[in-house]
Amino acid sequence: MRYQSLKQFIEADRAALLRGPIAMVFAEDDVELATTLRHHRQLGFETTLAFMEGRFSLPQDLRKKVIRIDHNPRQDGALQEAVNTVIAAAPGQWVYYCYNAEYLFYPFCETRRVTELLAFHAEERRDAMLAYVVDLYAGDLNRWPLAVSLDDAHIDRSGYYALARNDAANHNHPKERQLDFYGGLRWRYEEHVPQARRKIDRIALFRAKSGLKLRDDNTLSDEEYNTYACPWHNNLTAAIVSFRTAKALKSNPGSTFDIPTFKWHNSVPFEWHSRQLLDLGLMEPGQWF
Repeated sequence: MRYQSLKQFIEADRAALLRGPIAMVFAEDDVELATTLRHHRQLGFETTLAFMEGRFSLPQDLRKKVIRIDHNPRQDGALQEAVNTVIAAAPGQWVYYCYNAEYLFYPFCETRRVTELLAFHAEERRDAMLAYVVDLYAGDLNRWPLAVSLDDAHIDRSGYYALARNDAANHNHPKERQLDFYGGLRWRYEEHVPQARRKIDRIALFRAKSGLKLRDDNTLSDEEYNTYACPWHNNLTAAIVSFRTAKALKSNPGSTFDIPTFKWHNSVPFEWHSRQLLDLGLMEPGQWF
């Protein structure tokens, strides 16, 4: 199914938004777009929305399974506007958003569907889940000049850290149960990344409700949604493994010639399994066993 705009889709097929959880995939280009959509379909998202320009195409097997909406996510504020429109149209539904060449992982995702994950999280009275965006990059940039390769994917095994998130409205005191997380390529090549874009935390899974808004720093207008855990114990967290930063650094003329390789002494091949991310401390199972 294809719609010319998000407004047209909501007017014609609002019932699709009643089938949650909802995955929203924003295509900045067509690199690994099909694998991104298939990955999230396989996790168990009931409704998958693909926001993409008209010049991109989808494989035949996805055309009946994915709702395609003509959209240019590279325009300023376009992603936030689309997510906020879906939030307003689908109160009570769990919503997830990502870009192409990004893949959601959560504890035990190989054997448990995302609906099971969210059911447990909701039982713990949590309406949002923190995710860390973990950078992926190809090991051999001579072979993969765009830094994207599923078979040669690498991640950093260390170099991640967190800082207090200060509250400007409260004399810059740290916000309760909120931290700014850093690491990966945005940390190693920070001279090429604007300061406002260096964080790697994203509230990627959350329950839509009236009045909720996604802000341009990937936080939400309800501050409790931005917390990493409840006051009583640790909660589940997830990871979004992403080629997006590596792809941008190798596509940008200002940085591409400064980076002959992304590999360093803390690079390890990515195994495409949640156990590796758990072992590296890049997501948390909480009380879910």
